[in-house]
Amino acid sequence: MDAIWSVLAISAALAVGAVSPGPSFIVVARNAMSLSRQHGLATACGMGLGAGTFALLALLGLHAVFTAFPMAFLVLKVAGGMYLLYIASLIIRHATAPLQMQSAADGTGLAVTKLQAFRHGLLTQLSNPKTAIVFASVFSALLPAQIPFWFYFVLPLAAMLIDGGWYILVAYLLSAEAPRQTYLKFKTAIDRAAGTVMALLGLKLVFAAFI
Repeated sequence: MDAIWSVLAISAALAVGAVSPGPSFIVVARNAMSLSRQHGLATACGMGLGAGTFALLALLGLHAVFTAFPMAFLVLKVAGGMYLLYIASLIIRHATAPLQMQSAADGTGLAVTKLQAFRHGLLTQLSNPKTAIVFASVFSALLPAQIPFWFYFVLPLAAMLIDGGWYILVAYLLSAEAPRQTYLKFKTAIDRAAGTVMALLGLKLVFAAFI
């Protein structure tokens, strides 16, 4: 019974973390509105796989690694911040480009495949050190002293469904006609605002690594 309550408590904590705004929300929302519902859903599935990966790493001792090797967390922060800055630069650079000429995944002007959108979501999730530390902290606090073997299957799956499910909902809602038309009408301003927020988040990560 204690193991069941532990799973429920961890799932609830992860659900709260999933709905908090951040770079993942920006990426899913923008892909859903600027590309298509299918691209948004693919991005959301990438986010879900990233969450499942962090859950498995947390079970395997992510918190212990960060404690024993602080440099590992510093490297994750810098790499994550640089990736967010890269994505922000692409968004801002193509803010004035016609929608059909831009790529949310690589900024090359080529058509974006659903696989690229999936990879974009996965890399955005894995590059976020906040997600890593949230998973490590939640699991350290709420895991039982003796971890049942089935936790290694159930908790990554739960994390995948929680994060993926939330962003699938976001993609589905924001790819509807009304939000999409609003985005098209104010595309330049929205992209510049989203890119600026993403850049600020990236800079915050980079500077925080050295403070």
